[in-house]
Amino acid sequence: MFYIMMLPGMLLLLLNNYIPMFGILIAFKNINYTDGILGSPWVGLNNFEYLFKTSDAWIITRNTLLYNSFFIVLNLLFPLAFAIMLNEMKNRFLAKFHQTVMFLPYFLSMVVISYLVFGFLSDEHGYMNSTVLPALGMEPLQWYFTKEVWPYILPIVNTWKGMGYFMVIYMAAIIGIDDEYYEAATIDGASKWQQMISITIPLIMPVITIMTLLQIGRIFNADFGLFFQVPRESGVLFPVTNVIDTYVYRTFLTVGDIGLSSAAGLLQSVVGFSLVFFSNWIVRRLNRENALF
Repeated sequence: MFYIMMLPGMLLLLLNNYIPMFGILIAFKNINYTDGILGSPWVGLNNFEYLFKTSDAWIITRNTLLYNSFFIVLNLLFPLAFAIMLNEMKNRFLAKFHQTVMFLPYFLSMVVISYLVFGFLSDEHGYMNSTVLPALGMEPLQWYFTKEVWPYILPIVNTWKGMGYFMVIYMAAIIGIDDEYYEAATIDGASKWQQMISITIPLIMPVITIMTLLQIGRIFNADFGLFFQVPRESGVLFPVTNVIDTYVYRTFLTVGDIGLSSAAGLLQSVVGFSLVFFSNWIVRRLNRENALF
């Protein structure tokens, strides 16, 4: 009976995840629509060589890795801190209200987010230039032509949008902790900070580890909407906003070379797959119980 119940999920996994892997062949071929995928000539690793030999290879790789590394840290610290604070709120109604408000941005598309950011950063009517900077005695700034500020803006936007999602996961883990641990710690005179360090964080460490490992697996995959929609295709910002995904879209897909774009996608998947296994191996060496598998 259990195998029958599992069958629909296995069929979905097969149709959606495994059969499409046949398309990996595209990364090693010079695709033309006359001969099709199987009939197109093999080019070996030429598509991968072209990806690494481009003048922007270092920039897009650097941006992708640095931004995602920063995102992993922020998506751990801020959601975990807010989850602990909301769990300590005595008024359950206010706690649920704050949780709902913080979770709402996760459901917004990056197109909507880009317009919200534009409402803040517009040169003429943006809230920053019309209200905040004048109040601070500063001159208005052309945000979409100033690349120095975007390494800070993008992490802020990404953290604001995804914080509610990660916070809910950490809150669910915290709620599952037995209250007797905190009661015993209170009797022993432990402060809230000591309870957090000695009880809360150690007991939810498996969840923290799993969430971190899953993000590490996508460290070579950038959020296309964040880096494409939010900067509004400003060419001046490309040195600090161009990542592998946006580069593939602009360079390969727009000219119709699906072989090069497939090579980039395959490279991202293989590197992410390897990083998950390597990170999980390190976690298993440190603490087997916290490992993902």
